[in-house]
Amino acid sequence: MSIQPAFAYPATRNNAGTLDTTFAANGKTQVYFADSLSSQANGIAIDAQGRLLVAAKVVMADGSRFGLARLLKDGSADLAFGQQGSVIGQFEPGFEAMGAKVLAMPDGTILLAGLQYENARRTLPALALLDQKGRLVRRFGDNGCRVVRLPGGLSLGMRDACLPPGAPGAEACDVGVQQDGRILILANHHYEPADHAGMLIRLDVEGSLDYSFNDRGFVVVRHLLLNTWLSSLTLQRDGRILVGGSINFPEEGLLARYHPDGRLDENFAVDGFMTFKAQGRGARVSQVVQQNEGDILCFGSSREPMHCLTFKMHSNGRPDNHCNGGKPQRLVIGHSGCQWNAAQLQPDGGVLTAGATIGGIEADFILGRYLPNGRPDRHFGKGCGCTRTRLGPHLDTATCVAVQADGNIVAGGYSLHGNYKAVIARYLG
Repeated sequence: MSIQPAFAYPATRNNAGTLDTTFAANGKTQVYFADSLSSQANGIAIDAQGRLLVAAKVVMADGSRFGLARLLKDGSADLAFGQQGSVIGQFEPGFEAMGAKVLAMPDGTILLAGLQYENARRTLPALALLDQKGRLVRRFGDNGCRVVRLPGGLSLGMRDACLPPGAPGAEACDVGVQQDGRILILANHHYEPADHAGMLIRLDVEGSLDYSFNDRGFVVVRHLLLNTWLSSLTLQRDGRILVGGSINFPEEGLLARYHPDGRLDENFAVDGFMTFKAQGRGARVSQVVQQNEGDILCFGSSREPMHCLTFKMHSNGRPDNHCNGGKPQRLVIGHSGCQWNAAQLQPDGGVLTAGATIGGIEADFILGRYLPNGRPDRHFGKGCGCTRTRLGPHLDTATCVAVQADGNIVAGGYSLHGNYKAVIARYLG
């Protein structure tokens, strides 16, 4: 396994990866949520009109809510959406909530996935479907929302009550929609703090548990009876389902693959599972993408020390020996650690990544670009394949990334200015 320092080579004419100063206020904008005390952008998507959809956790005077904002292409609030460009809500009355992921649906509706806080310690995965005006679509779930409860409390996860934003913890949510409109969502069930398993759940188009999936509507993802934690869900073009995370969190990175009907794909890696360490260190998978030719790229972080991690493998789950000798790669950015939180596949098979350096005022947005062969793109940033941006005087964390039609890159996350504020930055592509 190689460790690649992020050297800053002399600037070239290529300005890919620099802030686009024509976007909002010198390349960045705060996402407005009316009357909020703080906010954190966790997911971003681009709709058919090129507008930016932003999923967030919003803190109000009476607790946490999910947030969904819509911005115009130039970063200004779309005042035709919700209240002054955003929607703040609960999945069920009386419960706190957060927004994690957002998808622009083919029919123009917007699917928001997040967590409902059942109490001070437990979470449940939840969904809301909204129309183009930001109103709940009442035919979905229970008047527009669905909180996913499995028999035996299997969808109950653990709430991060004390970890600072940006620190990897127990809370995780991801969502995908199959070609027939059925919805896949992840959960992590905690039997107790040191005993947990991942859940891959499928709902029908109306938001009800789909019992045709694995004959009960969900799959328990657990490898060799070890603690299994899921953070990433990826739908392959052939319909098979990749999930990623870690086992014995975060001792080893984890990938598993399932058939569209919920059966484990035992031809993937070793009996359906791939696990790995980073030079004997722990590893965590945050995002998985499938390239055009079918190869798979994992992104996340190594542990102790924490560095940005990539790992390329063939479609069968076997390491690609032509990329770093078939071993994970680490990219060192800064002095106190770094991690990739999100990744976005490009049409040419390359991948854009977003994340953050770690450590108080040293915590900054980082953006990277990888070539189809899994190596950093040296034409991106200042010759190192990545760029680092300090948006303010304190902690900044990028959690999500998307690409506009003109090739420019938008990264979302949050910045600390007294309280956390959801922010979007745009970079030249």
